[in-house]
Amino acid sequence: MAEPEPDSDTDRNDRGDSGRRGRLGLIVPSSNATAEPEFRDYLPDSITVHGARMALESVTVDELDAMSDDAARAAELLGHADVDAVAYACTTGSLIHGPGFDAELEDRLERAAGVPAVATARSVVRALEALDAERIAVATPYTDELDEKEREFLDAAGFEVAALDGRGLAANAAIGELAPTDARDQVTDLIGSDIDDLDAVFVSCTNYRSLAAVEGLEADLGLPVVTSNGATLWDVCGAAGFEADGPGALFDRGRDR
Repeated sequence: MAEPEPDSDTDRNDRGDSGRRGRLGLIVPSSNATAEPEFRDYLPDSITVHGARMALESVTVDELDAMSDDAARAAELLGHADVDAVAYACTTGSLIHGPGFDAELEDRLERAAGVPAVATARSVVRALEALDAERIAVATPYTDELDEKEREFLDAAGFEVAALDGRGLAANAAIGELAPTDARDQVTDLIGSDIDDLDAVFVSCTNYRSLAAVEGLEADLGLPVVTSNGATLWDVCGAAGFEADGPGALFDRGRDR
């Protein structure tokens, strides 16, 4: 029996014009145990997530620099799976070489995979811009060295970083052990330090389990809260033409496609 034609926009979103399910490619550091589950939690069953990994154990400048060499090959292999879009899910890995590297990385991945590609650092910029955010507070699990690189990147992107707090962790496995309650406590303590006139809060790192904390934090703070995985999921779904039922103010905003 012939398969019936889709009868709604939702059906078309879930199945695609060819009748197949949607597919997202996700490039992550080898020690990241958070991005894939967080993506899966906020996607419909009709969109599948297909991962590729790049070697990284510690979130340091040297390891992040070496890891970026594997990105194009990972994207190329995901292209073999006929994915609809690719996301490079590593925040500091996509800003490590300063302003402009994030856009160059997206271009390189798009050429390798043959489909639209996004990189977390650029996705965060797009997310904050979509929320009309200018003055932000930033919570990270990182060391001071990486916190400073992140501050420089966000400053160059046009955001005023009113406050930044890092947990001083380098081992990515240790970052992955943090819970949403840790993110909530870190942000609450940061905002409690008399920061006025904030437009948004950014919780950085795709291995920091923070997406589940977004709705509670937004209710407590009265501010939009963006996380690395939230921004990346929102952005790559926009690039692929999919919808994700993610938490918070960001997912109430459309993405220019």
